[in-house]
Amino acid sequence: MARILLGLAGLLAISSTGCLINAYPSDPGERVKALLNQSEDLRQAKEEWKRIWFLDHPSHLTPDRIDGGIQ
Repeated sequence: MARILLGLAGLLAISSTGCLINAYPSDPGERVKALLNQSEDLRQAKEEWKRIWFLDHPSHLTPDRIDGGIQ
């Protein structure tokens, strides 16, 4: 009996081509909206990461004066 259950579980694992629960809706319009929302969230996360590590600010270690103090 255990062999049969193990065989069925293996067959189920091999036959599935992805997750058992779909991450995106099956309707193409709704799927596009979901993908756009996800990509926008990733873009905002990238900008937030730059802000945390101060990568969006000019470096004060360069010899070029960008604040107008010395020209």
